[in-house]
Amino acid sequence: MIRSTFLFLPKIKQKKERSLWDRGIRTWDDFLSHEIKGISKKRKLAYDEEIKIAKRALFENDSGYFKDRLPGTETWRLYDYFREEAVFLDIEASGSSRAGSYLTVIGLFDGIDTKTMVKDMNLDVQALQKELMRYKLLITFNGSSFDIPFLEKKYPRLIPDIPHIDIRHLCARIGLKGGLKDIEKQLGISRDNEVVKRMYGGDPIKLWRMYKGSRDPYYLELLVEYNEEDVINLKRIIDSIMPRLKKLYFHID
Repeated sequence: MIRSTFLFLPKIKQKKERSLWDRGIRTWDDFLSHEIKGISKKRKLAYDEEIKIAKRALFENDSGYFKDRLPGTETWRLYDYFREEAVFLDIEASGSSRAGSYLTVIGLFDGIDTKTMVKDMNLDVQALQKELMRYKLLITFNGSSFDIPFLEKKYPRLIPDIPHIDIRHLCARIGLKGGLKDIEKQLGISRDNEVVKRMYGGDPIKLWRMYKGSRDPYYLELLVEYNEEDVINLKRIIDSIMPRLKKLYFHID
């Protein structure tokens, strides 16, 4: 899908992009091989050079090239190309207020394995930074409002300079609204542990407080399992909604 995207070109907005698609200019190669009505020869030459640079960025596996060139709402178009190098991220914090809370658990999922770091146990910021540098896409649920600003404030320079996809906003585009658990239900995604299945927003905070107060590992195990299922289900969600997004934007069945 990224090869059908023209929004990184100067002055190309969604209306113009749609016009190009409607005229049969569906890919970068189509653009390069045609004269295009409404685009001057001078601007066309400049656009051609931009597209060639973008093609080279893909060849070199450089997702960062697109980070500031694509609108933040359109980074999902990179998913098909970089899906094998995407990381799904979710954090738990000690409270709902960013200013007065601290990171308790961070979970990562690379599509195969999960990695979980817990405060005062194995949470190592340098190791976390090194791990995140391995990836080409960062994927969250509501991360643009919470996870990413939280981490950037607490740990400057932790987040690599790669595109971020916020699944919550993608779900809203196709009519799936609510929190992560609500959307899981709408998509028929279930969780194994009945206790975890019944947990919602503020419960991870309570579990951390109960663990800190009692030192009973049961509460921490529940919190870690909840976080692990969150990150695993992020991939299940985006894989479920991508066909609908493609059909909506590109008319691809």
